[in-house]
Amino acid sequence: MRKNYLLKLVKYMKNVYQIDHGLNKLTDGRVNPIYSTGQVILPVLFGFLLRIKSFNELNFMIKNHEFSKLYPRGTRLPQIDAIRDTLKVIDINGLNQINYHIIKKSVENKVFENGTIDGYTVAAIDGTKFFGAIRNVVQNA
Repeated sequence: MRKNYLLKLVKYMKNVYQIDHGLNKLTDGRVNPIYSTGQVILPVLFGFLLRIKSFNELNFMIKNHEFSKLYPRGTRLPQIDAIRDTLKVIDINGLNQINYHIIKKSVENKVFENGTIDGYTVAAIDGTKFFGAIRNVVQNA
């Protein structure tokens, strides 16, 4: 794998999809939060991108400063308890808006050619078991 692949991917997401603007608009029901909602959600997004299997593994990566190159120097990441508390009360409509804008931008940039993405068929995943549902779809195809 190329060096700094995740860093390049994050820059691409910021430049093309303005993901940081969407994350900064997210709200939740916490009172007097230390971290903004976007700061809390970003490590979760990295977890999905890296296929991290549990919050315990994500917590280990946060404590070992494995995301330090993705943040400005001196930025403290939220602990896993703050992430869990935020996810319990986050405004789902904000996440839906981010998804809508990503799909809209993908269509504008002609990412979807003939119903595929670079020749790959898009499949929906239910989100209850990482990568289990997609294996079944591929095996049954």
